[in-house]
Amino acid sequence: MPISISDFAKVEMMVGKIASVEEIPEARKPMYKLKLEFGEGVTKQCVAGIKDAYSEEDLLGKSVVAVVNLEPKSVAGVVSECMLLAAFNESELSLLAPERQVKIGSKVS
Repeated sequence: MPISISDFAKVEMMVGKIASVEEIPEARKPMYKLKLEFGEGVTKQCVAGIKDAYSEEDLLGKSVVAVVNLEPKSVAGVVSECMLLAAFNESELSLLAPERQVKIGSKVS
């Protein structure tokens, strides 16, 4: 379904750094609760179903791309305030990340 450029412009994406990773044992699917830092004291919580693809050690300190202006939503009883971006196929998942080191909080367009 095509969307207009003005609709796409409403999506705010930023580079964030994963500051903490916790399992969500109550979730039906393997999930993590992540805290992402976006600089200037901005931290958001994210629920992500990526536990099968990444260990806690793989994620901690990793720079990722996230959509940061979504309405908060409860997932597995945990509030999620942003969404990680990833590429996936039937058997693999790969988080989107900057190719080079950039400042956290950098806008993605």
